Amino acid sequence: MDAHSLNTLEYPLILQQLGQFASFSASQALARALWPSTDEQEVRRRQQETTEAKALLASRAEISVGGAHDVRDAARRASLGASLPAEDLLQVEITLNSAREIYRKLAPLADEYPLLAERAGEIRPLNHVIDELARCLDADGQVVDAASPELARLRREIWTARERLLERLRRLVSDPGTARYLQETIVTERNGRYVIPLKVEYRGRIPGLVQDQSSSGATLFIEPLATVELNNHWHELQSAEYHEVQRILRVLSQLVGDEADNIVNNVRLLGELDLALAKAHYSYAIHGMPAEPSEARWPTAEPEAEVAPWSHPLYLPRARHPLLDAATVVPIDVYLGGANTVLVITGPNTGGKTVSLKTVGLLAAMNQAGLHIPAGEGARLPVFDAIHADIGDEQSIEQSLSTFSSHMTRIVNILRQAGPRSLVLLDEIGAGTDPVEGAALAQALITSLLEQGALTLCSSHYSELKVYAFSTPRVENASVEFDVNTLSATYHLSIGLPGRSNAFAIAERLGLPQAVLDQARALVSAEDAGADTLLANVKAAHDEAARERAAAEEAHQRVQRLEADLKQRLGQIEEARRLVLAEAREQARQELDELRSELRQLRRRSSSSPAEQPVREALATLDEMEDRLEPVEPAGMPPQAAADGPLQVGDRVWLSSLAQEGVLEEIDGDDALVSLGGFRLRTELHRLQFRGRPTVSVRTADQTTVRRGLTPSPGMELHLRGLRAAEVPELLDRYIEQAYLAGLPWVHIIHGKGQGILQQIVREQLSNNALVASFRGGEQGEGGAGVTVVRLESAE
Repeated sequence: MDAHSLNTLEYPLILQQLGQFASFSASQALARALWPSTDEQEVRRRQQETTEAKALLASRAEISVGGAHDVRDAARRASLGASLPAEDLLQVEITLNSAREIYRKLAPLADEYPLLAERAGEIRPLNHVIDELARCLDADGQVVDAASPELARLRREIWTARERLLERLRRLVSDPGTARYLQETIVTERNGRYVIPLKVEYRGRIPGLVQDQSSSGATLFIEPLATVELNNHWHELQSAEYHEVQRILRVLSQLVGDEADNIVNNVRLLGELDLALAKAHYSYAIHGMPAEPSEARWPTAEPEAEVAPWSHPLYLPRARHPLLDAATVVPIDVYLGGANTVLVITGPNTGGKTVSLKTVGLLAAMNQAGLHIPAGEGARLPVFDAIHADIGDEQSIEQSLSTFSSHMTRIVNILRQAGPRSLVLLDEIGAGTDPVEGAALAQALITSLLEQGALTLCSSHYSELKVYAFSTPRVENASVEFDVNTLSATYHLSIGLPGRSNAFAIAERLGLPQAVLDQARALVSAEDAGADTLLANVKAAHDEAARERAAAEEAHQRVQRLEADLKQRLGQIEEARRLVLAEAREQARQELDELRSELRQLRRRSSSSPAEQPVREALATLDEMEDRLEPVEPAGMPPQAAADGPLQVGDRVWLSSLAQEGVLEEIDGDDALVSLGGFRLRTELHRLQFRGRPTVSVRTADQTTVRRGLTPSPGMELHLRGLRAAEVPELLDRYIEQAYLAGLPWVHIIHGKGQGILQQIVREQLSNNALVASFRGGEQGEGGAGVTVVRLESAE
């Protein structure tokens, strides 16, 4: 990949941004060196790695490399016999701990994150090294007493010797016969030895060794002869302690050196895993998405054929320049490689032509580096063998011959190297020389690139190139738009329309006298003036059509939202109607049962009497009435489960009359009390069908028991489009709780695509919800990036 072109595109700034998300120096170095690959399999592997890391962060945000350090140099030095300082050994311990944690958390997740888990599985935990370093070093990197019995003994003796020395000095300074010779009755330290402050005029009154003198010369800091031996003994013990600490550090260093190869490999793996996580964080930061891979073969259609934008090998919908402010940058739609392989972008200076070229080049480079790109759903990019760019940063109209020579030298090299799998970006092609010659040269250059098969985007302000693009097969016009009312660029890119200079309109808005304008217009040929007028009319018609399409799309989305809302409301009404009707029928059945019981008692009492026949007729009439009380048609009863024995309190049961599942709360002879979510119902025991034993209860943090499957379903979809961001968290949490209690295994959260704000809020909220097992973006048949599919925790 051409380094000059990537520098021209400011690709190193992308790597600089990426490096800010890396956790330690090893991964930061990998980020700075992340160069685009030209191998299709490698590009796919890199993209999958980034996608896996992004999914990993969404479901397990706590995974990171912690406080790892690049300890490879320290490990190598230790392998050569060097004794490492305690600070280096502590960094080794922290790094190996991070590696072990990544190994434990990530290696078992091969089914979900195969590439990341494979890399994590290569880590060697090195528990014996971690345990020994942790035993000997504290959190500040100091060697602890327990590192060896000898060190513990020496430190006890050092403490005892110091206390004995200080006690002797305290007694000395508190003696009235000594205190009068002192500046202060204190014990202090000079040159590592404990001393007392003697007034200089009393030199010799207290026998001792002068260790220091005050800056004023008024005080001598002397070590009394009575404490010299105690001081010496204290120092000897400290020296012994130092040598024991050094011995321990040498032993620990040898342990590290013996595992140097594994430590170096672990740091490499940590760096690669952290780079993957950094790419995922960067994807979130730029609202990135993976581009779909397309075949590096073009054109894919005959000249002048109508090709859908999303069918082109290069298709970048709503593409945004990643280095510009996401809140203000204007997205562009770019597609190329179908019927046309060259795009000529024209329009005014500062209108966005250069930004458009850089956006395409940067996104192609990012894609081949394994980075997600800031573009809309469905973006497609091939893997280019090379990206060639000649883009000048100067926007001045005063371009010298030397500038032209510089650009031409660069273009000559591009022509030599470009091929059928190349992406070529040329800014202001042919500029810097005579306009007539420059335009002719530009056409010849484009024709050459067309013949070489390179996918080419170039910008120009030459009118001749607009005509050339109209008349040449495989070449397409495009333009950046300019608002003459505000005298500012809109930065929108329109493919199929050449740009206009708008020189007269801009001059008029800026106050150029009308007479000068009229004279200028008169100097323009009738043919050019007519073409400009025709172009303006085409542009106006194109804008009107775009506005109508946008309005139609908005109306269509509004209708879809209303239709979905109506379906949901109708479903709720139907459910309420069915429950009310079923409850009324059940109540009527109970009243019939009570009346039947009374009639049977009456028949027994009036047996063999004339009144028995009317009672029999009344019972027959009741049976006919009950037959007409058909149960409410259920939406679909699950297959009946077989009970291990008689129904028990707590069993899940099915009431066919209500087409509802409930929980058996009480058995009273032949009668039963059943809980149906929000109400209780008494019915006959024989009317219940066994559905299963009690579900497992799940306790929340406050020990409240929650039983799933007893709450009416809130529906499988939650529509959030059109809501304000502040409304989403509470609504989403309430919906997830209702869906969980209703026993739903998974649900769809419909947030739309837009700028990705609702999607980000939804996924952050889901990451912190204990009822959510996992979630992922919708696939092509599920709504794509506009939908998040949520799998709820199971209570089984």
